[in-house]
Amino acid sequence: MTQEIRKNAEDKMQKSVEAIKTEYGKIRTGRPHPGLLDHVKVDYYGSLMAVNQVGNVSVLDSHTLGVQAWEKPMLAKIEKAIRDSDLGLNPSTIGDVVRVPIPAMTEERRRDLVKVVRHEAEEGKIAIRNIRRDAIAHLKDAQKKSEISEDDERRAADDIQKLTDKYIVEIDKATTEKEKELMAV
Repeated sequence: MTQEIRKNAEDKMQKSVEAIKTEYGKIRTGRPHPGLLDHVKVDYYGSLMAVNQVGNVSVLDSHTLGVQAWEKPMLAKIEKAIRDSDLGLNPSTIGDVVRVPIPAMTEERRRDLVKVVRHEAEEGKIAIRNIRRDAIAHLKDAQKKSEISEDDERRAADDIQKLTDKYIVEIDKATTEKEKELMAV
């Protein structure tokens, strides 16, 4: 019983950390990265699909991404979707490729993005603490129903606290790396 609760909590905490890292991938640093366009959706014959599902996203040079559409009529739709996204990018179509120049970031913009990163980190930590709270509540319920002993409940709660600490440290590491990446000129 305690192992099941612990495993469930660990899986949820791991998913929270992965979600934070995915969010960090969306925050641009001034350097092109194909993952930058992952959350941009294109109208593909009536359904919304990610850019990387309608074309090949690649890094053309140190300041430019390129999107090669698998179907020529999609070029204009891809360009419009990138322009309308919240990334503040200005793509242009040249031949069969949508070129997406990544502008250099100002110091002020970098600081704003660091604030966004810290906010995301705090949201992730809150999610992990909520998972801990729920797991400990399950343990207490199991102990009240006499499914586990008081000692087992205490040991399992300690394990869950250790897991919580471990995943919060992971979020802190990822946050520190992203902040360094953002502040690097």
